[in-house]
Amino acid sequence: MPEFNEKAMRAFNDKLIEEFRANGGKVLSGPFVNAPLLLLTTTGAKSGKPFTTPLVYTKDGNRIVIIASKGGFPTNPAWFHNLKAHPTTTLEIGKEKFQAKATITKDPERQRLFDAQAKVMPNFNEYQKNTTRQIPVIVLDRIS
Repeated sequence: MPEFNEKAMRAFNDKLIEEFRANGGKVLSGPFVNAPLLLLTTTGAKSGKPFTTPLVYTKDGNRIVIIASKGGFPTNPAWFHNLKAHPTTTLEIGKEKFQAKATITKDPERQRLFDAQAKVMPNFNEYQKNTTRQIPVIVLDRIS
């Protein structure tokens, strides 16, 4: 597996965030056209600074489900560590912005939610095959 390039990923994400916000929550170019995309703003576990990350998601009833895949790399993404330290987060979905509380799921719920998202977005099965870690699944419940 190639080395994770943090700088390239940040540049890609910044462009995606800009396009998302400029188009009322829609992405009009690149690999995420028509994908269910949200912006997750977490509070840095160490820095206390806000960080925004674009992520694909699915729903489970009223809950929003995100997966900390990091493309199958051996470590969890920084946003996951931030959510563990500060589970209250801000979400942007479409034109709506609201707060939510994150809960890290455990099996068997984790596996059920992972499988549901992988059924819609098969790349997640590949990500799991590429790593020895169990990829975390997080549910987000609206609080405001």
